[in-house]
Amino acid sequence: MSTLKNSMANEDTLANKETMVDIVKSSGEKVRFSMDKLRSSLRHSGASDAIVKQIVNTVRDELYHGISTNEIYNRAFSLLQKKKSVFASKYKLKKAIYELGPTGFPFEKFVAAILTYSGYTTEVGKIMQGICVTHEIDVFAVKNEKVSIIECKFHSEEGRNCNIKVPLYINSRYQDVKQQWDKKKDETLKMGRGMVVTNTRFTADAITYGKCIGLNLLSWDHPKDNGLKDKIDRLGLYPITVSQLLTEREKQFLLSRDVVLCRQLLKDKFFLDHLGISETRKEKIVSEVQQLCSS
Repeated sequence: MSTLKNSMANEDTLANKETMVDIVKSSGEKVRFSMDKLRSSLRHSGASDAIVKQIVNTVRDELYHGISTNEIYNRAFSLLQKKKSVFASKYKLKKAIYELGPTGFPFEKFVAAILTYSGYTTEVGKIMQGICVTHEIDVFAVKNEKVSIIECKFHSEEGRNCNIKVPLYINSRYQDVKQQWDKKKDETLKMGRGMVVTNTRFTADAITYGKCIGLNLLSWDHPKDNGLKDKIDRLGLYPITVSQLLTEREKQFLLSRDVVLCRQLLKDKFFLDHLGISETRKEKIVSEVQQLCSS
């Protein structure tokens, strides 16, 4: 009987620890730790329920008031990496997108590559004439005889979200270009909605404004179940920066050659030869990339 009581007491202690620990986000904001969010992110990596349970138990035992989300991430990432590197790569996705910086141009190419694999014809950095002035459009995309102009808002630092000023500014540029486009009498392509893509999140006001004016917004987790992370996972379109085997120098070399997706590296494996990578290491890198693309 005492053993049962002790077991129940231990479970109560663990449950309290799950719900009573305050952690510090990258923005400096203090929030209550959510074990469910940790479980969800670990499952998102493809890890089995058994592995998820092991890691959750380990992380839970190491929690303390004031621990940063970055410390929790690093610990979970390290534990995943010991189990299987491809799990760690998928778990690293958000940070891998930050690594596309700092200029934001590789992020524009990344967004264009995702659209290309979704059936669009794309162009990065296209100059378009508006009614008032000319604009450099981050991504110009065409599909089903409809034009989409996409503006990318990249943040190289965690904790910085896109407030209402971003869609306000982008919509004014979109309207200027659209008015000029609609004046073309011989243009067969129709101008669709404008779009803003960010690697972070939109504030509630930004989302409300976007819905009101008909501006499509795509962020890390918006729209729900169809955000940037969902699209990447569903299509297997991981950036090369998720790789655990490529060095930082090698990643930057590939990005400079417009190789932003793991899928592109499978087609252009000759770049690994240009980097002087040995055959043994090359085989390991290709195997890692194939696992990511097939998952």
